[in-house]
Amino acid sequence: MPQLNRQSNSHRRTRRDHATETAEDYVEAVADLIDELGSCRVVDLAKRFAVSHVTVTRIVARLQEAGLLSTEPYRPIFLTAHGKRLAARSRRRHEIVYQFLLAIGVEKTTAAIDAEGIEHHVSPETLRQFEKLTAQLGGSNAHPAI
Repeated sequence: MPQLNRQSNSHRRTRRDHATETAEDYVEAVADLIDELGSCRVVDLAKRFAVSHVTVTRIVARLQEAGLLSTEPYRPIFLTAHGKRLAARSRRRHEIVYQFLLAIGVEKTTAAIDAEGIEHHVSPETLRQFEKLTAQLGGSNAHPAI
């Protein structure tokens, strides 16, 4: 029975981690779309993530329940204050990882793709070390430590 509990706890943690990644990706995308287009709609997110309208609607509803987004039917999507803070942290994490990858010689397109996945799986300590090494290697955009 202890093995079963360990497995279920592991799966529960994995689901929670994926939900956190999705939340970070979506609030970051909402912030980016607002910056780029002046507003963000379900259709914009569906295009950005190459998913269905239904998928976006479900995720937006969950993020709204979590207090990260605000929207009404047929209206744009807005970030709450909490959503704005999460989006800023997510953008910053992404940029630190991206700049680190560039500093160690990864090509820009590959660095952008890889940073999108890595940003969710590194600790604040690792990010600080990425920043330090990026600065030592002459990276272009050193950020204050997290």
